[in-house]
Amino acid sequence: MSDETLRIIDANLNRLGEGLRLLEEIARLLLNDAEMTQQLKTMRHELLVEDVSFNLKLQRARDAGRDVGAELQVPGEEKTRELPLVVVANARRAQESLRVLEELAKLPDIASEMDFDKFSRARFALYTIEQKMMTRLQRKDKLERLRGLYVIVDTETLKGRGHVEVARQAVKGGARAIQLRDKSMLRKKLLPIARELKNMCAEHGALFIVNDYLDIALETDADGLHVGQEDLPVRVARRWLPQDKVLGASARTVELARAAETDGADYLGVGAMYPTLSKVKTVVVGLERLRQIRQAVSLPLVAIGGINMSNAADVVSAGADAVAVMSAVAGADSPEEAARQIVIRIEAKK
Repeated sequence: MSDETLRIIDANLNRLGEGLRLLEEIARLLLNDAEMTQQLKTMRHELLVEDVSFNLKLQRARDAGRDVGAELQVPGEEKTRELPLVVVANARRAQESLRVLEELAKLPDIASEMDFDKFSRARFALYTIEQKMMTRLQRKDKLERLRGLYVIVDTETLKGRGHVEVARQAVKGGARAIQLRDKSMLRKKLLPIARELKNMCAEHGALFIVNDYLDIALETDADGLHVGQEDLPVRVARRWLPQDKVLGASARTVELARAAETDGADYLGVGAMYPTLSKVKTVVVGLERLRQIRQAVSLPLVAIGGINMSNAADVVSAGADAVAVMSAVAGADSPEEAARQIVIRIEAKK
């Protein structure tokens, strides 16, 4: 085999190893995904040539100093990238290298040294890993935005006003997430409202979460779903919910919080913090329970129940990443101003 062919193989093995290693580090250290990390690590070790004699041939043929592509630059090539684009770029880098190696491995004088089927299988496996990693990054991005004010809109608190009108005012006032919660309206009537809320939230950069109804969350492409202890089990909801969607679960005890984390919840709704009129049977767990759950789990916590502008700062100080309110905003004369005042108090405690 010629030195030129060996140089192509060497260059693409190097590019493959570099691309896979970066993806592996993201899976391990950023996404904390043990399964994906193991897949990438195994792939990297299996694909990189371990045969000593063949490695020596590759190294002897290497001539980086005369590589005419080393200094080439594409006009407009990005100097900085957001993390999802880094993932795409390195996945494509590895996939392209795999394709080159796959084709070269078919050459008669290379076939004895390299298995082209191995590179082909890896390339298709990497397509799936790339897709999974991108959806996980999208979910992580949503969770990072789940901070500050989380407003729940329910027909009972709207004082005759429309869901979308109140939610839009809340978002203008600084709410970063809107949850649609309605136990009284027929789902076929709730669905168009959910679609409007989703569009409004997307337009303003806010998250849209559906309470309880997985079917409505899926149909409207909501950013996430929230389930209570009497609703769909967390493990079941996580199985049906797309990987780029966040899943919240209510947990009023440390045991329930740990179970929800194990079952796949992305964040926890903890409450009630204070007495509230939004639910007939309210169990007040208080700030101390919030602190206990904060120590027990690593998930973001959304405190709920009786929170308003006078106590929101205390809830954040106790460990909440976000505060969920209903009547304090949705029932206010000016939801926008009520939201703004709560946000001011939350921000002051950060």
